[in-house]
Amino acid sequence: MEHSTTALYTAVEALFPASPFTSILTLKRRGGVRVAGGATSWQKEQISRAYVHAIASQGGYTVGDWNVDKDGVDVTLRDRGLMVDIQLKCTESPRTVRGGYSFDLDVETYDKLRSTERSAPGHLVLLVVPSNLELWVTQHPDSVVLACHGYWACLHGREAAHSSVTTAINLPQDQRLTVKSMRSMFDMARSLLLTGSTVVN
Repeated sequence: MEHSTTALYTAVEALFPASPFTSILTLKRRGGVRVAGGATSWQKEQISRAYVHAIASQGGYTVGDWNVDKDGVDVTLRDRGLMVDIQLKCTESPRTVRGGYSFDLDVETYDKLRSTERSAPGHLVLLVVPSNLELWVTQHPDSVVLACHGYWACLHGREAAHSSVTTAINLPQDQRLTVKSMRSMFDMARSLLLTGSTVVN
């Protein structure tokens, strides 16, 4: 076990050779020994929220968190009265397809997010994280690095699912979640508001 832990630190140091790091995540302990542990669902949820908050802050957008996921929404972005609803998902083992990723979203949530009877268009955001929890976040003297990347898909106005359980949502690699892509989400929300359209172009 000690050998595997040493190997882990060696691997991380290889990623960041110019600067010492300190992990700011707490690892699970087994028999008093620090070991790299698997992530729980709430840890995945929290890193997803942190990721969205960081990007939204850079773009000057505010983020509203929902304690109850009743409407298929985890967070809502706001920009001068415009709103964008987001369902967050996080995985360490994404299913890759040509040109991006695919995620099986439950149909109940899918139907809520694709509905045109919403004041804010619904989106799915998929965050991809390392399988090793300790690699998620590293702290350097002058920075904190999030070793994850997110992708998004607008579900507003999509057709009904063919299954009653889950439906596959494609998230292209060129649809990275960035400040620029958040701006595109708000542009679409503005367009829907001004035109009264129920269809995404």
